[in-house]
Amino acid sequence: MADLVTALFRNIPSGVGAARRDFKLSHEEVRRVLDAGASWAVERGFGRPADLDHIEARGRIDHPDPGAVSDRALERGRSQLGTLGSGNHFAEVQRVDEIFDPSTAEAFGLFPDQVTVMLHSGSRGLGYQVCDDSLPVMQEAARRHRIDLPDRQLCCAPLRSEEARRYLGAMAAAANFAFANRQLMTHWVRQTFEQVLRGSPEEHGLEVVYDVCHNIAKMETHRVNGRDKQLCVHRKGATRAFPPRHAETPAAYRDAGQPVLIPGDMGRYSFVMVGTEAASQETFGSACHGAGRRMSRTAAAREAAHRPIVRELADRGILVRSAGRRTLLEEIPEAYKDVAEVVEVVHGAGLARKVARLVPMGVIKG
Repeated sequence: MADLVTALFRNIPSGVGAARRDFKLSHEEVRRVLDAGASWAVERGFGRPADLDHIEARGRIDHPDPGAVSDRALERGRSQLGTLGSGNHFAEVQRVDEIFDPSTAEAFGLFPDQVTVMLHSGSRGLGYQVCDDSLPVMQEAARRHRIDLPDRQLCCAPLRSEEARRYLGAMAAAANFAFANRQLMTHWVRQTFEQVLRGSPEEHGLEVVYDVCHNIAKMETHRVNGRDKQLCVHRKGATRAFPPRHAETPAAYRDAGQPVLIPGDMGRYSFVMVGTEAASQETFGSACHGAGRRMSRTAAAREAAHRPIVRELADRGILVRSAGRRTLLEEIPEAYKDVAEVVEVVHGAGLARKVARLVPMGVIKG
């Protein structure tokens, strides 16, 4: 396990501003990524066509507008494709610790004591810059449209406005960058297993279970008061949870429902759930994205300042590799709510059902 975790840490750059020396794109090529999403990576040999069948929206949000993405954002993104980043982003080698729904777990390809890898990352500096560029524009739009804001960071504009159109196009482009980013990391995870454990990725059974967005606004059709309406659904701190036989549930999972991935913290566990009809009726097909913090980053770093975090986790059988100590301090397990309690609420409300619990064995942090 130590060799595998070390190799993953070496092959997937992590940390603030992490970049790949071997993979730097021109601005024009980044624009192609922004338009095509995960298929850009697959078409260049980074993954398999079948991977796209197990990605939300097949790894591409419709109607991206690469022209709405600034040169500064393009510059930040051109060397960050295929990198993990920092903060709560991670790559974890996990073990399937418990199965709650055997038939759904079988449909997802999960079984007891199976080794899995979970990746959590997004659009990196490019997406951050898209947000940063958009804030003053949307604040001015809110003022002009006389929208009263309780908090400046809740700035917004009417959907039919030019500001909203450009923002949604830039956001879709950034989401497509994120899909391509995770697809590249998937490819390098497979390569790492092949290097360390020998044998092909097919022999190791390294198939994509699902890649799902969070913190994104999407145009979707939902039933409201008995009628189908197109809505802009903004899942902030939430993720999609579509039911069986939904048109956007992947064909492989059509009878089971869409996989819902709920990460926890690096010291306890994460969960795989499955979407339900109740979520479609009550939350526009949404469930929680993760545990949620109970301590600020500053408070967590202060709490853990003099603790040997790497050794504490090693004593629990979890190997950790990190680009910097500060992130480990901010990401101590106690900084997060117990995700098992959060999942029980979601499960009890019927918004998603528990399928499997995964426990970490090796963790890569920024």
